[in-house]
Amino acid sequence: MVNKNLLLVIRSAVLGDGEPDLGEKLIHSLLTQLLESGKIPARVICMNSGVFLTTTAGSPALEILKQFGQAGTEIFSCATCLQYYGRQDRLLVGAPGNMADTVSAMLDFEKVLQI
Repeated sequence: MVNKNLLLVIRSAVLGDGEPDLGEKLIHSLLTQLLESGKIPARVICMNSGVFLTTTAGSPALEILKQFGQAGTEIFSCATCLQYYGRQDRLLVGAPGNMADTVSAMLDFEKVLQI
Protein backbone atom coordinates (compact mmCIF):
# COMPACT_ATOMS: atom_id res chain seq x y z
CA MET A 1 0.00 0.00 0.00
CA VAL A 2 1.32 3.45 -0.91
CA ASN A 3 1.58 5.79 2.06
CA LYS A 4 0.38 9.08 0.54
CA ASN A 5 2.01 11.04 3.37
CA LEU A 6 5.51 9.58 2.96
CA LEU A 7 8.38 10.99 0.88
CA LEU A 8 11.70 9.14 0.65
CA VAL A 9 14.77 11.16 -0.35
CA ILE A 10 17.76 9.03 -1.36
CA ARG A 11 20.89 11.20 -1.18
CA SER A 12 23.51 8.57 -1.93
CA ALA A 13 23.98 5.31 -3.79
CA VAL A 14 25.09 3.74 -0.51
CA LEU A 15 23.84 3.82 3.06
CA GLY A 16 26.30 5.15 5.60
CA ASP A 17 29.86 6.37 5.41
CA GLY A 18 31.82 3.12 5.64
CA GLU A 19 32.89 0.70 2.97
CA PRO A 20 31.01 1.17 -0.34
CA ASP A 21 30.17 -2.53 -0.78
CA LEU A 22 28.68 -2.63 2.72
CA GLY A 23 26.77 0.59 1.98
CA GLU A 24 25.28 -1.02 -1.16
CA LYS A 25 24.14 -4.05 0.84
CA LEU A 26 22.64 -1.82 3.52
CA ILE A 27 20.66 0.37 1.10
CA HIS A 28 19.38 -2.75 -0.66
CA SER A 29 18.31 -4.21 2.67
CA LEU A 30 16.65 -1.00 3.84
CA LEU A 31 14.66 -0.59 0.63
CA THR A 32 13.69 -4.27 0.64
CA GLN A 33 12.40 -3.99 4.22
CA LEU A 34 10.49 -0.82 3.34
CA LEU A 35 8.91 -2.56 0.35
CA GLU A 36 8.00 -5.61 2.45
CA SER A 37 6.51 -3.38 5.16
CA GLY A 38 3.57 -2.69 2.88
CA LYS A 39 3.87 1.05 3.59
CA ILE A 40 5.85 2.27 0.62
CA PRO A 41 6.40 5.99 0.00
CA ALA A 42 4.19 7.91 -2.38
CA ARG A 43 7.29 9.49 -3.87
CA VAL A 44 11.00 8.72 -4.03
CA ILE A 45 13.47 11.43 -4.99
CA CYS A 46 17.05 10.42 -5.81
CA MET A 47 19.72 13.11 -5.50
CA ASN A 48 23.49 13.37 -5.84
CA SER A 49 24.99 9.86 -6.19
CA GLY A 50 21.55 8.44 -5.35
CA VAL A 51 20.76 8.81 -9.06
CA PHE A 52 23.04 5.83 -9.70
CA LEU A 53 20.31 3.69 -8.09
CA THR A 54 17.89 4.72 -10.84
CA THR A 55 20.23 4.99 -13.80
CA THR A 56 22.69 2.16 -13.63
CA ALA A 57 22.02 -1.38 -14.76
CA GLY A 58 23.19 -3.64 -11.97
CA SER A 59 22.30 -1.11 -9.28
CA PRO A 60 21.68 -2.85 -5.95
CA ALA A 61 18.30 -1.11 -5.74
CA LEU A 62 17.12 -1.01 -9.36
CA GLU A 63 14.71 -3.96 -9.18
CA ILE A 64 13.33 -2.80 -5.82
CA LEU A 65 12.71 0.71 -7.17
CA LYS A 66 10.95 -0.82 -10.18
CA GLN A 67 8.67 -2.66 -7.75
CA PHE A 68 8.00 0.60 -5.90
CA GLY A 69 7.03 2.19 -9.22
CA GLN A 70 4.77 -0.73 -10.17
CA ALA A 71 3.01 -0.36 -6.81
CA GLY A 72 2.29 3.32 -7.47
CA THR A 73 5.29 5.21 -6.08
CA GLU A 74 6.37 8.22 -8.14
CA ILE A 75 10.14 8.12 -8.68
CA PHE A 76 12.20 11.16 -9.63
CA SER A 77 15.91 11.68 -10.12
CA CYS A 78 17.53 15.09 -9.83
CA ALA A 79 18.03 16.33 -13.42
CA THR A 80 21.04 18.44 -12.40
CA CYS A 81 22.62 15.36 -10.80
CA LEU A 82 21.93 13.23 -13.87
CA GLN A 83 23.58 15.88 -16.03
CA TYR A 84 26.54 16.27 -13.68
CA TYR A 85 27.24 12.53 -13.76
CA GLY A 86 26.56 12.32 -17.54
CA ARG A 87 23.66 9.94 -17.00
CA GLN A 88 20.65 11.89 -18.30
CA ASP A 89 20.18 9.43 -21.19
CA ARG A 90 20.54 6.35 -18.97
CA LEU A 91 17.57 6.79 -16.63
CA LEU A 92 15.97 3.35 -16.15
CA VAL A 93 13.34 4.07 -13.48
CA GLY A 94 11.16 7.12 -13.01
CA ALA A 95 11.61 10.59 -14.50
CA PRO A 96 13.92 13.57 -14.12
CA GLY A 97 12.93 16.14 -11.51
CA ASN A 98 14.11 19.54 -10.41
CA MET A 99 14.96 21.27 -7.14
CA ALA A 100 11.71 23.25 -7.09
CA ASP A 101 9.76 19.97 -7.13
CA THR A 102 12.03 18.52 -4.43
CA VAL A 103 11.60 21.51 -2.11
CA SER A 104 7.85 21.55 -2.71
CA ALA A 105 7.60 17.85 -1.87
CA MET A 106 9.71 18.25 1.27
CA LEU A 107 7.38 20.99 2.46
CA ASP A 108 4.13 19.27 1.43
CA PHE A 109 4.62 15.69 2.60
CA GLU A 110 3.79 15.01 6.24
CA LYS A 111 6.72 12.62 6.69
CA VAL A 112 10.09 12.88 4.93
CA LEU A 113 12.67 10.11 5.28
CA GLN A 114 16.18 10.96 4.10
CA ILE A 115 18.78 8.28 3.55
